[in-house]
Amino acid sequence: MTTSFQTVLPSATIDPIVLQWISDDMPSFDVGGMVVGDKIGSASLLMKTSGVFAGKPFVDSVFRQLDCEVEWLAGDKSEGNYFDLKPDEKILMATVTGRLNKILQGERTALNTLSRVSGVATASHEVVSIKKKACWNGFVAGTRKTTPGFRIAEKYGLLVGGCATHRLDLSQMVMLKDNHIWANGSITDAVKIAKNAAGFSAKIEVECQSLEEAQEAATAGADIVMLDNFGPDRIKIDAPKLKKKFPHLLVEASGGITRDTLERYMLKEVDIISSGKLTQGYDCVDFSLKINR
Repeated sequence: MTTSFQTVLPSATIDPIVLQWISDDMPSFDVGGMVVGDKIGSASLLMKTSGVFAGKPFVDSVFRQLDCEVEWLAGDKSEGNYFDLKPDEKILMATVTGRLNKILQGERTALNTLSRVSGVATASHEVVSIKKKACWNGFVAGTRKTTPGFRIAEKYGLLVGGCATHRLDLSQMVMLKDNHIWANGSITDAVKIAKNAAGFSAKIEVECQSLEEAQEAATAGADIVMLDNFGPDRIKIDAPKLKKKFPHLLVEASGGITRDTLERYMLKEVDIISSGKLTQGYDCVDFSLKINR
């Protein structure tokens, strides 16, 4: 069965978010739209730089809410594919049909979203390629370091690019970070409270600054421990110790990990490597939308 990424995003989930984006770009008058008028026309969506193509559900939502139709020329196969473009090469990805003023009202919102989702997917694709080359079976994951109001799009880009989304938000998984521990005063007590509140349906992860903290968290019943800012040399020593004592514990490496250092963390005792760089500072993929004359 072919994976259809866009089915993971129901329109009821993203339409209200996309409507806010459209309203943000058009809070009052649209004089340019008045100049263009409401005659029926079409526009070509062009991909202009290399990368993973991702973001179709958002483009569909933008133009659906403006009563326009999008015809994807490559069908479902384009979502998640890497396109290697030559300099000045452009690929026609879709045709948008509708009233010209409506097409142009959605143009920038659609392109901004598409370029950024594709950028995250491309960054994800690149680190997954490193993972495959290293023959490592763990997960490379994004973090909650996402753009406010744009979380669902960046998390979707991670998924399309092949990375794990980690926790989508504060409600999906319980992560007890250093501030939680310091505010409570005890790793053991914090884990106990969290497990009682979360029940059986949510994993508990604890951010740890030392091997001793990680062992306390595991003993208290944490499902995952994050070895935060350990560095590759230190984690090579401490992760095996943890796994030997707690073989079913999931071990996550995080903190300052970049594309250049990623492979050094890919140990058999490390299950997850998370990096905020996947959703912070990624390069955008360039697209344009041109009215057909």
